[in-house]
Amino acid sequence: MKTLILVRHGKSSWKEDLPDHERPLKPRGFKDADLVIKAFQLQNNYKPSVFSSSAVRALTTAKLFKEALEIGENQFSVKKELYTFDEDDLLNFVKNADDAIQNLMLFGHNPAMTNLVNQLGDEVIDNLPTTGLVVLQFEIDSWKDINKGKTLVKLFPKTFR
Repeated sequence: MKTLILVRHGKSSWKEDLPDHERPLKPRGFKDADLVIKAFQLQNNYKPSVFSSSAVRALTTAKLFKEALEIGENQFSVKKELYTFDEDDLLNFVKNADDAIQNLMLFGHNPAMTNLVNQLGDEVIDNLPTTGLVVLQFEIDSWKDINKGKTLVKLFPKTFR
């Protein structure tokens, strides 16, 4: 059994003239992360290995989860290849994950995140909102065998505001 947790980065700021990769979170991004983290902690028993896009907004979101969930440095990595908007790139990353990882948590970007949730889960969502989190479960032993799974959890910030 494998569990994939997909989290879209928090609400980012367009206030400053920065390259896309460098955009920071808005204050709302921090507030929404706090709401989703608290809800996830009530359901969480996953102890995930966490991988984040290198983009500032995704990495900041991932670090907020890392701290709150007490995820160790050895379970946390930044991967440039997760700075993608293509679900095939994300799926390729998942398929190449170490099979010793039972619970894989990725922080990334739309439309890749929404498209992957819909490709792999058994519930369709219109849009994975910023700081949205979805937990998918698969009856597989190896990530390379990932296919359609079960959507277990959907946590969206607006639900908790």
